[in-house]
Amino acid sequence: MSWQDYVDNQLMASNCVTKAAIAGHDGNIWAQSKGFEVTKDEIARLVQGFENQDLLPSSGVTLAGQRYIYLSGTDRVVRAKLGKSGVHCMKTHQAVIVSIYEDPVQPQQAASVVEKLGDYLIGCGY
Repeated sequence: MSWQDYVDNQLMASNCVTKAAIAGHDGNIWAQSKGFEVTKDEIARLVQGFENQDLLPSSGVTLAGQRYIYLSGTDRVVRAKLGKSGVHCMKTHQAVIVSIYEDPVQPQQAASVVEKLGDYLIGCGY
């Protein structure tokens, strides 16, 4: 399965995610949903946030030019929100899964989809 297939057939097809991307820890985009123009710099800053959670409360999470308010996170998961949209991201050994969800999707629905794929990729060595 290609990286684009994971975005299209796992994340987007769930109807719990409205925009998604998978990128390497270096910020290089491996695949992304149509119209989601997340940048290499934004991914690189997000990866730094996974490594140092103290960076995110003040700077938030910026994706595709939109700044989201940081809610919580761990060294594997970052959550953020802006209005009726939310962000759920997961870091694997080599990749970062980035997702945006919108009302009426609940945060736990998006989290379940993203983390299921993330756990699968970790199991495959990614």
